[in-house]
Amino acid sequence: MARQQRQEPTVAVHEDRPITEPVVAGFSEFGLAGLTAVDYLADQLEMDAVGHVSTDGLPSITPFTEGSPRHPTRLHADEAVPVTTLVSEQFVPAWAAEQMGESLLSWIDASAVDELCVVSGVPVPHGPDDHRTFWIATEDFRERRLAGTDLPPMGNGYLDGVNAALLERGIDSDLAVGVLVTPVHPQAPDAEAAIRLLEGLVDVYDLDVDTGPLETFAEQVGQYYGELAARLEDAAENDLPDDRMYM
Repeated sequence: MARQQRQEPTVAVHEDRPITEPVVAGFSEFGLAGLTAVDYLADQLEMDAVGHVSTDGLPSITPFTEGSPRHPTRLHADEAVPVTTLVSEQFVPAWAAEQMGESLLSWIDASAVDELCVVSGVPVPHGPDDHRTFWIATEDFRERRLAGTDLPPMGNGYLDGVNAALLERGIDSDLAVGVLVTPVHPQAPDAEAAIRLLEGLVDVYDLDVDTGPLETFAEQVGQYYGELAARLEDAAENDLPDDRMYM
């Protein structure tokens, strides 16, 4: 579809209750590792759906389980869990990423949320020694969450899409933003990459969650996430971000 024919996307966040905890987000990206990790986190900790994000002007998707539909982008929370999860099965094309990021930031600005952590797989060539979780984070996030961990920083490179929009806001504001990244393989979901990201979240937020069953969880949702990955592969080239570079 030509750019001039595209509808300008609109995004709105609907809360069933005020969100005050740090938000941990996973989006529909290559390898689906971040999405799988955050979805698993919400499932294992039996977090309740407390809101959703509605979009207009983006490729439509309505996921369902056992015949029951759900919003593709959901907020989950629980009083016993120190984070709120943002699980986004909605594919965001490159041309809409800035608007998606700005809309989420508008909601954050109007809420009590002062911290955001995104987990993401990155499709880069890598060897076995690179099977680790790295971080890119603002100074306040580093001081608040990373000082007591063994997670290494990503050497250099750049982010794009929604992750870039969110991290850029953190540079120039009081919003603490961290992005945890790990290399992913083409298969979806990449369960091993998702486990690495989940272990990173457990370390950063001192969460009490068993990462062991994640591979089984990934297998159980593998067919569904495989179909979701196929949608990403079938997207037009100009709807996908440029290759990201990390060193």
